[in-house]
Amino acid sequence: MTRCVLGIIGGSGIYDLPGLANVREEKVATPWGEPSAPMLTGEIAGLPVVFLPRHDKGHRLSPSDINYRANIDALKRMGVTDLISLSACGSFKQELPPGTFVLVDQFVDRTYKRESSFFGKGLVAHVSMAHPVAPRLRIHLAAAAAAEAIDVVRDGTYVCIEGPQFSTLAESLTYKDMGYSVIGMTNMPEAKLAREAELCYATVAMVTDFDCWHPDHDAVTVQDIIKVLSQNADKAKRLVARLARELPREHEPCPIGSDRALDTAIITAPPARDPELVRKLDAVAGRVLHAA
Repeated sequence: MTRCVLGIIGGSGIYDLPGLANVREEKVATPWGEPSAPMLTGEIAGLPVVFLPRHDKGHRLSPSDINYRANIDALKRMGVTDLISLSACGSFKQELPPGTFVLVDQFVDRTYKRESSFFGKGLVAHVSMAHPVAPRLRIHLAAAAAAEAIDVVRDGTYVCIEGPQFSTLAESLTYKDMGYSVIGMTNMPEAKLAREAELCYATVAMVTDFDCWHPDHDAVTVQDIIKVLSQNADKAKRLVARLARELPREHEPCPIGSDRALDTAIITAPPARDPELVRKLDAVAGRVLHAA
């Protein structure tokens, strides 16, 4: 079996991960450019952990400026097998007030400015995104939350908008009427790229506000969000620490095939493949390309 390496992507308000032992910082070069920040590596209860602040320390990067391909490639190069995204979000449901954690199981991608695939001209691949979240990771997250007395809601749809602006009222009401649970700006194309890299991926969506649909709440502001961010960050760090202590030390094969997503995805015939793109995909798709 493969050793489990837990990756953590920290969203707004989560720029470090206390509790790591044997900590070191490592810059990782990728053929897709620079990741958001150097990787922070270490161990929790003997489990290898790799932490990446999505926006860099100090929140230097907006959602549209993040190099998602470099981030996922770098995490793959560091040996990550299971990836948790900690992400601030707005809520479309009265029963999901600020402070709630949602273990989403579906995404809707409304972004339009971002590179959303490692593949393209010269090497085409189509991975399944029907079930974008690894179910066993969600089970482990729910168990860790229960052990830490952190209330979480199972299931929910996360709609990802381009940003960096918040929604208009018309947009917010539309998303609410469509039955979505939460709204954010960062989990797409992150989840798509994680699937292409054959990483098991799960999101902890941490509610900070009611977006702008709620008649009894003012339109969301950064100041309002910051008040909730610190509370959510403390709970998220406890959740991650508990998850790392309880997670199996051997990577569990994913029942939906997240970790074998490229087995039947590549359609370009070997003679037609672009050698330069093949080279760039050494970390992401080396398992299948080198076996071809």
